[in-house]
Amino acid sequence: MSAEPSLSTPAPRFGVWLIGARGSVATTAIAGCAAVAAGLHPPTGMVTETTPFVSCGLPPLSSLVFGGHDTVDCPLPKRAEHLAAGGVLPHGLPTAVHAELAAADREIRPGGPLPGRDDTRSQDELIDAFAADIRAFVRDQDLAGAVVVNVASTEPVPTDGALPPSSLYAAAALRADCPYINFTPSSGLHHPALAQSAATARVPFAGRDGKTGQTLLRSVLGPMFLQRALSVRAWSGTNLLGGGDGAALADPAAAAAKNAGKERVLADTLGAAPQGEVHIDDVPALGDWKTAWDHIAFDGFLGARMVLQTTWQGCDSALAAPLVLDLARFLLRAQAAGLTGPRPELAFYFKDPDPGATSALGEQYAALVDFADRLRDAR
Repeated sequence: MSAEPSLSTPAPRFGVWLIGARGSVATTAIAGCAAVAAGLHPPTGMVTETTPFVSCGLPPLSSLVFGGHDTVDCPLPKRAEHLAAGGVLPHGLPTAVHAELAAADREIRPGGPLPGRDDTRSQDELIDAFAADIRAFVRDQDLAGAVVVNVASTEPVPTDGALPPSSLYAAAALRADCPYINFTPSSGLHHPALAQSAATARVPFAGRDGKTGQTLLRSVLGPMFLQRALSVRAWSGTNLLGGGDGAALADPAAAAAKNAGKERVLADTLGAAPQGEVHIDDVPALGDWKTAWDHIAFDGFLGARMVLQTTWQGCDSALAAPLVLDLARFLLRAQAAGLTGPRPELAFYFKDPDPGATSALGEQYAALVDFADRLRDAR
């Protein structure tokens, strides 16, 4: 008599719902996830694929399903081709992962408020519509859960009581019972009108403004000066960048929102903000590439005056995308472990982390490893 065929339970799949789903960071994250899951490229830049984190129950990359909101209509495969032409994605990768890009593109919804149109929906109607899109994504794709990640262009700091788009999407994430990550300097859940919703959230959420380049370096150098008892007199910086982020940050109000996080790291680390400012210049010819320069004036023994200068040149999307994937996996796992509310353990990834977090990168990494141990014990 032949044995009964074994029935295996399909592995659960998890959604990553991206706000700004057709932008450079989102496209790079989707293409990169597919490439790494298929073994086409190593997971360089993904902290979650390093030894301390591989056994804490994070969803595998192959289990992630992408969708999102965007108000632009350039399809993801075409967007990926543009990024490859600019050297952001490897040559040939858009073709190799075309199926995954096309599948994600089919799950992108228009979002809003729609630009150039008379979008008469109220704030609550917009939130309901966004939440319904997220719920439909989870239901139609038969997902075990989903996380919402804001990777849209930076907004100006709100000047009135109305919720900006980033906050509408954040409220929709909570309404859909999905974890939420704000990888941008925009208001998101930090808007005062959402304070009560955030305080009573039944899902975990994390941070504001991903730490990818200049501020990453500042979070290392600041503690060095402090711990070596060197007096920082002034710390000035300049950013040159193009692409969508450069265009958005050409608006002084949006640039102010971005610079606040850069300056906060120094103030928190050194005890007070040193003299000097950060300037952001839009240089469209640079595309998705950026250069960040810092000039640090400090005093040594017997008042000896010295200077440290640093230059950071990098590809913004390639720096951000692996962090987006890391954060999505961490919050999906945190929700499965029953955690709710702000997650200061993820400060390692943010310029403006949740309250209770240190600003020093080494201490942030130690907290992240402790968090992985906590998730591992929750299995």
